[in-house]
Amino acid sequence: MPLQRLWPGFAVSAVVALAAMFLAKHYGAPVMLFALLLGMALNFLSQGTRCEPGIEFTARQVLRLGVALLGLRLSFEQVSALGWTSLAFVVAAVALTIACGMALAKLMGFRVFFGLLTGGAVAICGASAALALSAAMPAHPLKERATLFTVIGVSTLSTLAMVAYPLLAHALGLGDAAAGFFMGATIHDVAQVVGAGYSISHEAGDMATVVKLLRVALLLPVILLASALARSYMLREAREAAAKGEAGSAAPGKRPPLLPWFAVGFALLVWVNSSGWLPAAAVRGGVDVSQACLVAAMAAIGLKTHLREIVAVGWKPVTLMLIETLLLAALCLGFLQVIGL
Repeated sequence: MPLQRLWPGFAVSAVVALAAMFLAKHYGAPVMLFALLLGMALNFLSQGTRCEPGIEFTARQVLRLGVALLGLRLSFEQVSALGWTSLAFVVAAVALTIACGMALAKLMGFRVFFGLLTGGAVAICGASAALALSAAMPAHPLKERATLFTVIGVSTLSTLAMVAYPLLAHALGLGDAAAGFFMGATIHDVAQVVGAGYSISHEAGDMATVVKLLRVALLLPVILLASALARSYMLREAREAAAKGEAGSAAPGKRPPLLPWFAVGFALLVWVNSSGWLPAAAVRGGVDVSQACLVAAMAAIGLKTHLREIVAVGWKPVTLMLIETLLLAALCLGFLQVIGL
């Protein structure tokens, strides 16, 4: 697609992202939520205007670039620093939260993909995980609405947890290390984990950050799960279409790849970051670019969305995300009691 067609929409998304970053920095609210709300306020720009192709490009391709660059946040050393017991618990807690989300979504009448989306956002890294998983899922008329709802819900719950969980840790008499582990294992977004952990002590903040980065590391296998489910779903759709004589719908070109390029990029950048080849300035720059890409993509998704689509979601998805959040917190508190941290 020619650059001149993409530029207007990309520029609008970038301006909205910059405004969201400015507001988040000065008022302390989640930047993804600001980007979403500002984008929705300018929704008219995505409807049959010159901006439409660039907004679509930003919501899809810029999003994928941001997800790939998330790999620079992690290294193998950070993952191994926690020890095998904590590693096993975090993996199990993430898996159980996602499995619970998928099972409850099906019981509530939603697609399994919605449970994977909300469960992954709660269990891994909030809005960033929601955007990454959405990018790996098959196209669907309700996909963007589900993504937007998940981002709003997980950002709200994460902000509430940032305030409530330190108070809960104090009420339960958790030490600094245990409180930091609890913050890192349960709060959704990275920024809120850091804020909650260091509000207790430096030791708690360090522990919370490392545990949270371990959860972020699990983004890759969950993206691969989403990609595998999407591929299976689309192949099944193609077979059903072929059985009905709709040969065009079964075209191989419409099948998603076994490994999305952004998942491969994520894994490679984790390896590169772990090797120590990149200077610290380059790593920080890549992380900043990743954040900017994700915020711009969130702004673009907001630009494509009507407020009435969010309002029409109903109470069931709210209940689903709340149950996932409470389950994760209960699992972590039980683990801390067992190991006596």
